[in-house]
Amino acid sequence: MKIIPYNTNESQLLMPEYGRNIQRMIDYCVAIEDKEERTRCAVAISEVMATLFPSMLGDKGDKQKIWDHINVMSRFKLDIEFPCEVIGKDQLSPERKKIPYGGEVNRFRHYGRNIQLMIQEVAVMDNCVEKDQLIFLIANQMKKLLVMQNPELANDARVFMDIAEISDGKIQIDPENYRLNEYLDVTQQASGKKAKKKK
Repeated sequence: MKIIPYNTNESQLLMPEYGRNIQRMIDYCVAIEDKEERTRCAVAISEVMATLFPSMLGDKGDKQKIWDHINVMSRFKLDIEFPCEVIGKDQLSPERKKIPYGGEVNRFRHYGRNIQLMIQEVAVMDNCVEKDQLIFLIANQMKKLLVMQNPELANDARVFMDIAEISDGKIQIDPENYRLNEYLDVTQQASGKKAKKKK
């Protein structure tokens, strides 16, 4: 009694959409010693694939995609004169380029890149009323962001120190002349309301 082999005992298919029989045909073709016979076998397999999978044919009925797939399924070991240029192993799995990451950790990332760029731009401006207004607007936005990030550290002094550091000391704010807006922690306020409703 012949036992039917299970797919789980077979080798993994490189392109499952073609099925195991096509994969076996290609494996057989690769093992043929004579190159002419091997080429004839490969052409015959391409005809079978074109008949069974017409969607793999090109717009003009060419078999470029089929020959590419045959080469892939042969694990790039099929030594024949291909009728067209086929995909190579390096094209199938191109070397991945590493994404460069900055080595320096940005301590002020909670403010966002735009805030830091604005501070650097304002820092080189000539002293004028407009400059003071911009500093005041930026500082208030920073405080608002700090309240969202860490309410316990959200105070005027912290914002002024951060501005001084980001501007490389070009902007020094006198706490006596500047007083920033007060902002509520919306998250805590919302959770407090929910707690009251539960009671």
